[in-house]
Amino acid sequence: MSERIPVILIDDHAVVREGLRAVLDEESDLDVIADFANARDAIATVAALRPRVAVLDLKMPASDPVSTIRALRAAWPPLEILVFTSFAEDGVVREVLAAGATGYLLKDALSGDLAAAVRQVAAGVPWLDATVQRQLVARLRIPDDDGFVLTARELSVLQRIAQGLSNKAIARELSLTEGTVKGYVSQILSKMGINDRTQAAMIAVRKGLVQL
Repeated sequence: MSERIPVILIDDHAVVREGLRAVLDEESDLDVIADFANARDAIATVAALRPRVAVLDLKMPASDPVSTIRALRAAWPPLEILVFTSFAEDGVVREVLAAGATGYLLKDALSGDLAAAVRQVAAGVPWLDATVQRQLVARLRIPDDDGFVLTARELSVLQRIAQGLSNKAIARELSLTEGTVKGYVSQILSKMGINDRTQAAMIAVRKGLVQL
């Protein structure tokens, strides 16, 4: 049997932690090594525990999710964080992913989805709840007052253009060839009706498509 994935649970509701543990303990490749009722205790001991994944409740008393995610990652950099929450607001999703969360799963998910999300996040591969994905894609595909619509991949390239990355750097981050990125940049500029990367970045920031 391959090595089991060590997981910690962070949720202020004991019944939720018990439920999560029961689900994950059924999986032969997952190992819940600790659970916490608050983020403070988790941050203090995460380096000693050396978990691969933290399943984190988004809304807990006296806890800011963005600060918690950053503190957990700072305390134990190899940690991957799966946010497990009832909230699916677009702005919240973006904030926690930008802070360093690898996955975002809603609490009405099936138990099989929870286990699958933990495994995928453990491998460093992002996981987004299907509901959250639909919301984000719907937002991206609503034509704005300039009349252009970007695909999810084009948006990811545009975000990095706005961050000042070169085509080579974008290709490295997205695991694409530089030529493929160049093609995406051309498509983006064409859809926007412009021919300058700086203009594209300014429009993206103005419309809230990226956060710098």
